[in-house]
Amino acid sequence: MKKAIISHAVFGCTTAVVATCATYIALAGWPQWLLPTQAHAQTPPASSGVKQIDVFKTTMNDVMGRVVTIRRLERDAGTGSDAHRHPGSHTFGYVLEGAYEVKVDDGPLRKLGPGEVFYEPPNALHAVSRNASATQPVKYLVIQVSDPTKPATVIEKK
Repeated sequence: MKKAIISHAVFGCTTAVVATCATYIALAGWPQWLLPTQAHAQTPPASSGVKQIDVFKTTMNDVMGRVVTIRRLERDAGTGSDAHRHPGSHTFGYVLEGAYEVKVDDGPLRKLGPGEVFYEPPNALHAVSRNASATQPVKYLVIQVSDPTKPATVIEKK
């Protein structure tokens, strides 16, 4: 019981630190140690209209082996992704530039601008994930705290 309470406390503190880092990055810009040139790029097929760069990733061995990833995404105008789920991840999004539309589970369709956030609990349906502009790109941070034993993303069947 004591170990579970400590794990939950560490998880909560880690989430607060990650949120603080995201706010700092958004307000003050990228610290030198987080610049994309030092990150490991994961580039989906060019036709998807999205560029994503992992800027930080670590395993939290003292919090049930969870993996924290901070990723910057740049989505071309008018593009989006299929409905999907992240079964083992708490997912936080923070819009840096542009306009992003998001719908999680049965919640409302939201149009977010710079400084606005969204949250997806594990296994929630990310029904809408798209650039809200037909002419301008959108840039946003995605912060995930994940269970590495579960799939990262599962696309919903149409």
